[in-house]
Amino acid sequence: MRRSPIIPARKTLTPEGVGAKIGNGIAGGTYAGEEVNSGDRLLAVDEVAERLGTGVRFIRRLISERRIRYVKVGKHVRIAESVLAAYIVAHTVPTLREARSRFRKAA
Repeated sequence: MRRSPIIPARKTLTPEGVGAKIGNGIAGGTYAGEEVNSGDRLLAVDEVAERLGTGVRFIRRLISERRIRYVKVGKHVRIAESVLAAYIVAHTVPTLREARSRFRKAA
């Protein structure tokens, strides 16, 4: 007879460590150079999809591939507004003029 592996108990948050877990970090941390504000409004997946003009499936894929930070509230997944804004900034492609101006500056 095989024994099932011992599963460690979940850590409980103390008042000092209370924070919404976002992806691999804690609210109030940084993401792509942006501060994650714990007072941000948390958006549902369908709200994020609507704001980006994409389908819900695309947002769920970003979450499953951990390409965007998210908050788990029970079984529900939420994305902070600041995280969404940081994702948009990080994935904005500069124009050719902006890209060229970086390389033409003389030292």
